[in-house]
Amino acid sequence: MRTTPPIFALLRDMLRTPVIGIILHLKRSPGMSVKELCSVMGMSYMGVKQHCDDLDKKGFLDTWRRPKSAGRPEKVYRLTHKLDPLFPSVSGEMTEEILDMSERVFGETAPQKLLFTYFQEKADSLAPKMEGLSTVDRATLLAKIRAQEGCMSVCEVDEDGQGLSLVEYHCPFASLAAKYDIVRELECDMLERLLNCPVQRTMDEISGLTRIVFKVRLKLD
Repeated sequence: MRTTPPIFALLRDMLRTPVIGIILHLKRSPGMSVKELCSVMGMSYMGVKQHCDDLDKKGFLDTWRRPKSAGRPEKVYRLTHKLDPLFPSVSGEMTEEILDMSERVFGETAPQKLLFTYFQEKADSLAPKMEGLSTVDRATLLAKIRAQEGCMSVCEVDEDGQGLSLVEYHCPFASLAAKYDIVRELECDMLERLLNCPVQRTMDEISGLTRIVFKVRLKLD
């Protein structure tokens, strides 16, 4: 199940425009053709194409040609960073200024200690919700919680049942993680603790697309 970020649910209700749906579908993909967007949105080809072309002209989308097994490559759309302000961010200027100030007042390790405490307490608050659940159910619940926090997270179970992934299409604290590398490590440690399984983090970033995968290796009896 995919949760629509609150700001998009509000905009969709207020504006009644398919542009919101197009943006959300593209955010959750490596890029889509007009034909693919038509299929998931139930719209006409020309209707979708007009909206995509308008967004492209305004710099909100870019395009490339995706090779096909037969025939000419197809035109595919994806988001650009110009749309980043639409998506939630928890690492604003005030947060970074507070961490910078803590370093000046309490020493160079102060920001790392504060971040460590934040993720520890976050794990402490979520741990009771995980009690008695299977790993898959824990991951499903975590995906729902993180989607509500703006991560656009979904849980995908491997076909062989040996593992699963939390796949996320947005990082609300991207600027903070760019400044403090420890953020990514602490987040991964938090997920390992809550899932009680090893977790490996990978990230792909192209144009305005961010795709973060937390690969979970299930413990077998």
